[in-house]
Amino acid sequence: MLIFTRELTFRSIRRCAAGVMLPFLAASLVAETPVTGEVGFKLVDIKSIDPSIAVELRYGGTHNIMRRPLYPPSMPALIQPGVGQQLAGAQRFLRLYKFGIKIWDAYRPKSVQSQLWQFAHNDLYVANPESGVGSLHTWGVAVDATLVDAWGQSVLMPTDFDDFTPAAMLRYPRMDSLIRSHLRLLQMAMGRNGFYGLRTEWWHFCTQKWKEYLASRDTQVTQHSRQQQSGGKL
Repeated sequence: MLIFTRELTFRSIRRCAAGVMLPFLAASLVAETPVTGEVGFKLVDIKSIDPSIAVELRYGGTHNIMRRPLYPPSMPALIQPGVGQQLAGAQRFLRLYKFGIKIWDAYRPKSVQSQLWQFAHNDLYVANPESGVGSLHTWGVAVDATLVDAWGQSVLMPTDFDDFTPAAMLRYPRMDSLIRSHLRLLQMAMGRNGFYGLRTEWWHFCTQKWKEYLASRDTQVTQHSRQQQSGGKL
């Protein structure tokens, strides 16, 4: 059974609903991938943790809200090592049911977040990169994910990626039982492995330990920044 908690205090994740949180011991080994440029910390390629996780970075092509590539063609799906191990746990859970994860987005450079913010300028879906901690994607602690079958083929889900409509809400508003079961399975897999969902985007998940990663970067979130932080896409 999927359990949803009350809204969190911090505005950048107040629209996240918590899934079931159960202890999980990840056995995967993390191969570190140095990342230069905007990132002041090391991330890993999700494929180096679990090669069976499908990856289709939508901002690496034209299948996104801006209809143009925002990432270089060779960019891998990058994540904080601990968050990658959480994903590996979710993948193992889904394999029991003959399904798997596909990653639509992971680490997102702040420059890309700025482009998305300038395009959408809607804090229900896109976080202002200059407000508070900005998007948790830019910290490597959030992913956009969907469900695929045992052959890696996409299955029916509530909407496509970057659908900024009520149909994309975390709590599926329609009556299709197959779509509902797919969404609940994805949410259960992610919730059991320490992720929160986002109220306005069924595909978005952030680790419940996100504060620990920000604290490790000496980020001080003051009461003022909490009040100013947009409640947008993380």
